[in-house]
Amino acid sequence: MLKSIVLTSALALGVAASAHATETLRYAHFMSANSWQNKVIFEDWAAEVEKQAGGAVDVQVYPAQTLGKAVAGYDNAVTGIADIAWAVPGYTAGRFPLSQVMELPGLFKTGEVGSCAFQKLYDSGSLDKEFEDTHVLFVHTHDPGHLHTSKKPVYTLEDMKGLKLRRPTQVVGELLKNLGAEPVGMPAPNTYEALQRGAIDGYMLPWESVDSFRLDELTGYHTIFGFYALAFVSTMNKAKYEALSPEAKAAVDANSGMKWAVTAGKGYDDAGAETLARLETESTVIRLEDAERAHWDEAAQKATDSYISYLDEQGLPGTATYAAVKGYVTECETELN
Repeated sequence: MLKSIVLTSALALGVAASAHATETLRYAHFMSANSWQNKVIFEDWAAEVEKQAGGAVDVQVYPAQTLGKAVAGYDNAVTGIADIAWAVPGYTAGRFPLSQVMELPGLFKTGEVGSCAFQKLYDSGSLDKEFEDTHVLFVHTHDPGHLHTSKKPVYTLEDMKGLKLRRPTQVVGELLKNLGAEPVGMPAPNTYEALQRGAIDGYMLPWESVDSFRLDELTGYHTIFGFYALAFVSTMNKAKYEALSPEAKAAVDANSGMKWAVTAGKGYDDAGAETLARLETESTVIRLEDAERAHWDEAAQKATDSYISYLDEQGLPGTATYAAVKGYVTECETELN
């Protein structure tokens, strides 16, 4: 009898301990450990979730592609190589066609507004099918990207002809073709080595990335033109999310959606402003003349029209999605002022 009571008590204690065991979440991204993204987006998110979960969760951040290459980020979340991954949908051509509407030029002027609009698009349910195999935490964009070259300054469309330029996605690559350049596809972490080898003459990135990837060491010319804005998703392995304890799930849910979308977008804006201010004193920053910019805008519009038509022809709501994003941008500009 006594043995039975002792055994029952031991089992009860074991169940209680198991119920309150700390769950580990591995959050993977491709920025360096000393980047602002690692602190502001990932470590701050981890700290907030841990705090709200009351010790039920331990979030471990894995920077610098330590849990997989940037191009495999989304699939690493699908397969569980990472529990949570920060990924670029456009790195997988054709897989997230409606999400890539966010990449089109001229939609918004800041990462904060772009991120707000992208999150509204996701919250509308329009992207459910594209992300159905993971549990999305939040989506965002960076601020508009610009042109950075190593040897040749670019003042006109004529200067673009023949330049081999890193493009982040196929959508942006089509824009570069319209502008006369030769796009070369690669994820951002590979840009430095490609410049060193002379495989490319320049690249398309937002201001902060010039600093984050130390690319100002190799490029002294910077042409301002909002070519594109990359879309990002922080997303979680579906089975891992469903298996979370109620406390852990509540903490993750409380740190999903608009708050972190806007935090990420504004982080890009703030870091970008600092980098631009520094580059203006250390290198050549080129602002297009109005008449010249009109030519670039015309070429950019052709790329936009072409992509929207492509989506429509595939039976996807390209025109409707583009119109919705423009509406969300207007809403966000008002809400964030």
